[in-house]
This record gives sequence, structure tokens and C-alpha cells, in this order.
Amino acid sequence: MKISKSFKIYIHIILVFLISKNVLADTDFSKNIVIYEKPKVIKELRFKDLNLQEVDLTNKKGNIMILNFWATWCAPCRREMPSLEKLTHLHPKIKVYAINMEKPNKLKAQDFFKFIGVLSLDIYFDPELKLVKQFRMRGLPTSILIDKDGKEFGRIVGEIDFTDKDFIKLLKKYI
Repeated sequence: MKISKSFKIYIHIILVFLISKNVLADTDFSKNIVIYEKPKVIKELRFKDLNLQEVDLTNKKGNIMILNFWATWCAPCRREMPSLEKLTHLHPKIKVYAINMEKPNKLKAQDFFKFIGVLSLDIYFDPELKLVKQFRMRGLPTSILIDKDGKEFGRIVGEIDFTDKDFIKLLKKYI
């Protein structure tokens, strides 16, 4: 069976269109972000540092904080973590707490950060998964956005680029 020349041209045009649509598509980070009209009070905010010492941010105020929940097995976590680290360099007033959701394993978490090239973020743990229950988390990665008054003003469910100009503009409203 012989395929006509015009049919081949149409197929190529359709393929070019579909490929260019995917390549040039603007990823809409906002589909992963929920911003609340009224920030939610956080009654308690405690977790563990790398050495399993308690970190209590319950009454911490003054800076925007991002609690980023991740795991070593989570591919989207792996992709977004470098942009989260870059955000801390671009905007040092934003405090980031990268909380590993696995059974605390200092070496495994450190090796994961080295493997993905993250060198300056501190590692934290939530060994009893209290924060998972408190924030009613449904998946990883999840980031909780906390305003200067210590209230949750939004959350990100899924992977985003933390250096996205629209996300930075959103955060600047709260800085």
C-alpha cells in the first residue's frame, strides 16, 4: 500500500503541532497551590532535627516559613528539592524546613540530599507522623506555607518550581 505525499505532509504537520504544544506549554504552577482567604491557626508545630532533638516552632513569628514534606523514594520530591534550596539563597528571609517523612535515618537522608545536589538545606524528621495527621496531608511532596504571624496561609500539594517568578510574586505579598 502506497501512502500519498499529501497524507505524509499532514501527518508531519500534526506531529510538529503536538510536539511543539508540549515543548512550549507553560506549566501552571497554581494548580498545585491553595491560598486561604483566612489563614489557619497552627496550635502546635513540633518535629525533630537531624539529631532527633525537638524543634518547636509553635510560637515562631517574624518570617515566612515553608514546611516541605518529602521522602527519599518520592520522584517529584527529588525534582523540586533543588529549587527549594535555591529559593533559600534568593530569599534568605524565607525559612525552609525540609521534613523527611520516613523512619528517621540520618545517613539515608544525607545521602539523598548529596545525590540530588542539595548541600545547604537542613534535614528534619517527623518520626511519629504527628504533622501528617495535623495537616491532613494526602501525598508527597506537600509544602505548608506559614505567614509572619505563624499561621498557615496556604499549601502546595505536589511538585512545583519554587523559583518560578509567579510563585515568588505570591510569596512577596506575605514577606
